[in-house]
Amino acid sequence: MRSPRPYAPRTGPGAQSLTERRKAATQLDIARAACELFAERGPDGTTAEDIAHRAGVALRTFYRYFRNKQEAVAPLLAGGGDTWRALLAEEDPGTPLTEALERAVTRSLSGQQAVEEGLEVTRGLLRAAADDPALRAVWYRVNQDSEEHLVPVIGRLAGPGADPREVRLLAAAATDAIRVALELWSATDAPVSGPGSPAELAVRCLRDLTGAMPLLR
Repeated sequence: MRSPRPYAPRTGPGAQSLTERRKAATQLDIARAACELFAERGPDGTTAEDIAHRAGVALRTFYRYFRNKQEAVAPLLAGGGDTWRALLAEEDPGTPLTEALERAVTRSLSGQQAVEEGLEVTRGLLRAAADDPALRAVWYRVNQDSEEHLVPVIGRLAGPGADPREVRLLAAAATDAIRVALELWSATDAPVSGPGSPAELAVRCLRDLTGAMPLLR
């Protein structure tokens, strides 16, 4: 099973070195293995040794990157947020924020690879997290990090005169809309596309959470 967001090295200023790219690829391999095993066996039935073996790395390599087995899923979960922020960043300043947000959310949750791979991986992982507080903590932390990285993206689209408070609130609402949508969807057997899908639920959640926000009027 491939990653829902294949590793793509940056180019130009700030590009990663070959060593950094190799480290990131190894982390992603470990994260992918952890997600597979948690979905198959549950967190209680999975050890760090199991994850390292599935990823094809030594146990010491696992602990070089992650403190425990739950932490190992973070790079894979973070990929979804990276994707949707990148899509939002492609929007031109001055584009109505409602349109930009809904378009980016829809694209990130309905792209071919997300539909074929990433969403089912997320569903299995969130189901496994239901009974594992440490795994849920990683999920919440990844979402918090995504929210913080979303603030400057929304700020750029909103323009220099935007109220920082409103920008922060919108970043929080948009992040929570996707988080809640994925959690609700993962608890069901709804399809990955169409009615009841993550993309459809996320847009509905986004509208409910942001409908009264001044920044979107």
